[in-house]
Amino acid sequence: MAKKKILVADDDPNIVKLIKARLEANNYEVITAADGEECLQKISAEKPDLLILDVLMPKADGYNVLIGMNEIKALTGEMPIVPVIVLTALSDPRVKNMIEKEEIKDYVVKPFESEELLSKIRKALGE
Repeated sequence: MAKKKILVADDDPNIVKLIKARLEANNYEVITAADGEECLQKISAEKPDLLILDVLMPKADGYNVLIGMNEIKALTGEMPIVPVIVLTALSDPRVKNMIEKEEIKDYVVKPFESEELLSKIRKALGE
């Protein structure tokens, strides 16, 4: 079976390195983005199975990425539908609101345990 492709979008290189190593050890293909603009480009180009999205990033934050995904999908129909798990250091009511609207599948509060993230990834991917 083909590996599931996961896009990790976070501006903290240490977090990206940690998540990438953990996911690759669990047989996932990992692509990364360091800011919101790069994230949107890679969603279109790479068509990942799942997006792990940091809320606070330069150029376009996580909220702008979600808005951008919806706008591109509405305008062109070319944006793939990608389940999203949000990474946040904040207990932000906007995150809970997005879960209720089903724009995101789940969220993980930093600092997080790798097993918690893996569990949420498996659930989001229906594994």
